[in-house]
Amino acid sequence: MADSMQVELVSIEKALWSGEAKFVRARTVEGELGILPGHAPLLGQLAEGHPVRIDPVNGASITVNVDGGFLSVRPDGVSVLAESAEVVSGES
Repeated sequence: MADSMQVELVSIEKALWSGEAKFVRARTVEGELGILPGHAPLLGQLAEGHPVRIDPVNGASITVNVDGGFLSVRPDGVSVLAESAEVVSGES
């Protein structure tokens, strides 16, 4: 199993973060997910008003408030596609 995965976080306005991460946490309308490298593929609708946390390979965790959108987990990485998003801690 890989130690990291490619993660992209984008909103309608702009790309907010892209890089290698070891963990992503997000809440979908079906429940909370913790995603590690090698996670099974899925597509989920993000729950409004819940933050997404990304743990980069190098650096501090990034927490982003998102309002709607989708989470896509693929064999080559994770995409967080938010209707609107604001970085509340970590890189921007």
